[in-house]
Amino acid sequence: MKSSLKRWLLTCLAAGVAMQSGIAQAGRLPGSPISQQFSQPIAQANFAQASFAQGASANDAILAPCACQSCDNGTAGCDAGCTGGCGSGACDAGGCGLGLGLGGCDGSCGGGGCDGGCASGCDDGLLGLGLIKKTDLCYDDFISPMTNPTYFEDPRNLSELRFIYAQHNVPLAAFGGDVNVFAMQFRARLTDKLSLIATKDGYMTTNNPLLDDGWMGVNAGLKYNLYADPVAGVLYSTGFTYEIPMGSSGNYQSYGNGQFHFFTTHGRRIGCNMHWLSAVGTRLPTDDNLQNRMIYWSNHLDYRVTKKLYAFTELNWYNWLSSGNGPLSGVEGGDLFSLGSSNVTGNDIVTQGAGVKYKRKQNRELGLVYEFPLTERRDVLQDRITVDYIIRY
Repeated sequence: MKSSLKRWLLTCLAAGVAMQSGIAQAGRLPGSPISQQFSQPIAQANFAQASFAQGASANDAILAPCACQSCDNGTAGCDAGCTGGCGSGACDAGGCGLGLGLGGCDGSCGGGGCDGGCASGCDDGLLGLGLIKKTDLCYDDFISPMTNPTYFEDPRNLSELRFIYAQHNVPLAAFGGDVNVFAMQFRARLTDKLSLIATKDGYMTTNNPLLDDGWMGVNAGLKYNLYADPVAGVLYSTGFTYEIPMGSSGNYQSYGNGQFHFFTTHGRRIGCNMHWLSAVGTRLPTDDNLQNRMIYWSNHLDYRVTKKLYAFTELNWYNWLSSGNGPLSGVEGGDLFSLGSSNVTGNDIVTQGAGVKYKRKQNRELGLVYEFPLTERRDVLQDRITVDYIIRY
C-alpha cells in the first residue's frame, strides 16, 4: 500500500513537470494555439479578480481553474459591466470591485487597472488601521499544506487564522499512548511582499508516560516573497521563525534556550487544476547540547476535483544533523518536539499524508489528512490525523 502510494506520488510529480514543460515549450512556438491564446489581452487579466461572478459576494467566489476563463467581454468576471472585456482600460475608472463588496480597486486609488496586476487597489487594512492587509487574491486556487504544520510554510502572502487539531499516536517503542494537540496559527500580510507569521502555539494533552499535559512553545517570525508570477502561477518565498522556550517543561516545549528555523518555500500551478508546493528548511538551536539540528524537505501535490473540493498527498523527509545530551537515546521528536536526544545524528524519517480540503467560500478552508511513516524508523510517530480550519481576511 505504502509503496504503491509512493509510486503514485512520483508518477504525479513527473507528469506535472512534463505538463509544465510542455506548456512552456508550446507557448514559445509562433502560431501555436497556446502562443495565440496567451497573446490575447485576456491573458493579461488579473487571475484572482477574473474569477468573480457578477454580483456575487467576494467571500462566496470560487476561482476559475485557469486565468481569465470568466472574463468574457463584460458578462462576468473582473470586468463585469465593462464592454471592453478583460483588456479594456475603461475598467480603470470604475474599479474591479464594484458589485462585489470590495469597494473598487482602481477608482480611487490610482492603480494600474483591474487587469494590470494582482493585489492592487484599495486596502485600508483590518479595521481600517492599515496594519494588516488583505490576503493576496492572485493564488486563491491554491490550498495550504497540512502535514509538518509547524515548518511547512505556504509560500503565499496571507492574512489568516488557522485552527489545528491533531491526534498523534506514539509507537510502543516510545511507550505508546497518544498526544492531542489544540493549536492556532496566525499570519498577517504587512506589505505586498512581507508577512508576519506565528506558526506554533497551543496546548497538548497526552497519556504517554514520558510526556505531561501542557502548553506548547511559541514560534514567530517573518516571511518575504522573492518572486511572484500570478499568470504562470509561480511564486517563491523565504523566511525565518524563532521558537521561544515558553511552553511547559513536562512536554519538552521549554527545553533548551530557543531555536531558529530558516526556510524557503515554492508554489506552482500545474495545468488548470493541480498545484505543487515544496519547502526546504533547517532548525538550528541556540545550544546544540540541549537540542538537535535538523533539516527537512516537505512536498504537497493536490488536484482540484470540483470547484470546492481538493484531494492531496504530501511527503516529508527529516534528517538530524546533530545529537544532544538529552535523556533519550536514538529517538527524536519530529516536527512537534525537539528532545535533544543523543545518538540521532544521520537518522532519517520519511512520512506521507493523504487528505482532502473543502473550500466552501473563498476565505474559508477546511482540511483533513492522515499521516504515517514510510520508513522503518518511526521515532515518536505511529500515525497522525490532523484537521484544520482556516479563516482568511
